[in-house]
Amino acid sequence: MVQSIIFSLVAFVALGSAFLRFRRVYSNIQLGKAEPVEGPVAERWKNMLLVAFGQKKMFNRMVPAVLHFVLYAAFVFTQIELIEIFIDGVFGVHRFFATRLGGFYNFVIGTIEVLSLLAFVATVIFLVRRNLLFIPRFHKAEMTRWPKLDANLILIFEVVLLLCIFTMNGTDEVLQSIAPAYYPETNLAVSAWLGPAIFGGLGEGPLRVLERIGWWGHIAMVFVFLNYLPISKHLHILLAFPNTWFARLRPKGELGNMPEIMYEVKSMMGIEDPAAPPPNPNAELPAFGANDVFDMSRVELLGAFSCTECGRCTAVCPANITGKALSPRKIVMDVRDRAEEVGEKLRSGNPEFAKDQQQPLSATNFDDGRSLWDFITREEIHACTTCNACVEACPVLINPLEMIMQLRRHEILTEAAGPQDWLPLFNSIENQQRAWSVGTSRTAWAE
Repeated sequence: MVQSIIFSLVAFVALGSAFLRFRRVYSNIQLGKAEPVEGPVAERWKNMLLVAFGQKKMFNRMVPAVLHFVLYAAFVFTQIELIEIFIDGVFGVHRFFATRLGGFYNFVIGTIEVLSLLAFVATVIFLVRRNLLFIPRFHKAEMTRWPKLDANLILIFEVVLLLCIFTMNGTDEVLQSIAPAYYPETNLAVSAWLGPAIFGGLGEGPLRVLERIGWWGHIAMVFVFLNYLPISKHLHILLAFPNTWFARLRPKGELGNMPEIMYEVKSMMGIEDPAAPPPNPNAELPAFGANDVFDMSRVELLGAFSCTECGRCTAVCPANITGKALSPRKIVMDVRDRAEEVGEKLRSGNPEFAKDQQQPLSATNFDDGRSLWDFITREEIHACTTCNACVEACPVLINPLEMIMQLRRHEILTEAAGPQDWLPLFNSIENQQRAWSVGTSRTAWAE
């Protein structure tokens, strides 16, 4: 009875805390502009099932893909055992499903154990890859301090969780012969031999203590993991599903249209567009592109929070490979970091960040004197060749190029700035409708 009360209180606090943390992530994503969901719904479901659930794009690199899939499968199947742990914890019973499912219970938990053993091996390999092998994409400038610690922490959590699972199951297997009335008989795939081999010489008292340590350690690591996810790159475990569903379906080489520019160009060319708004000479000039996260789409912010920080985008970026400042992964991480910064300041309610001090602080009344340009340098966005290699490489359909183009559009169209080397190109396109400044008319060949 006491354990049931303690478990219920711990679960309530842990789940409540996790809910608040996930709500902050949701509010950070909502800082962006709403974007209509277009295209066939069937294709969106296909993307989610193949890319997020089936991890289709991971298998471009077979070894890490197999290791990652083992971890992923163990994570999914372990949730079945987690349901039983919750029932046991709330009602003060032990292995609720064991006597009810019989041999099928051994099959299910045995499968989880086999996957967990493979996951343990995969986790150790991942720790070695990240810390002992020099894989360039794991050692870029943006992967120091917290990103590096974050990647290792989750792997350490995984090792502790797996050790708790095998401690719980292994001692349980030994206790079945000592106290069969409370410990129902099971024959698990790994613990049936591992448990007696490790814990066989211990008495009932130490076995009971170790079994409880494994049980509480398992659920404690689950609660820690759940509260840790919202501040970790491993949030992609959950957000990969909505991100692949909401990902834009247009061809990768097609950039988002800017209606204001389109209407203006059509007007200059004498093309009438019934969707164009009537001319208003008193209207303020629109702001193009993105200066801050408020100008980004919610799809782009969702992508930023879904980033796995795997670095596949940066590894294939020709600008980065040739030593230029651009790292698509860093761009995505910077957008996420700025959204988190803005979200924290908005939740603080500090009037210091209000644009109009007479009005309450809100997303529409916010100015902290900072923007995305305090995170991302202009040299970075100028280096992009718009080749879409980063978009093609991303395993969860994030589009770093859209974020880069939003920043470029703001710099060039709103600030009327940009690299001096680009000005002849812009002038030639504006005056002669072509990239190269040549004296003859563009249509001279046809005439």
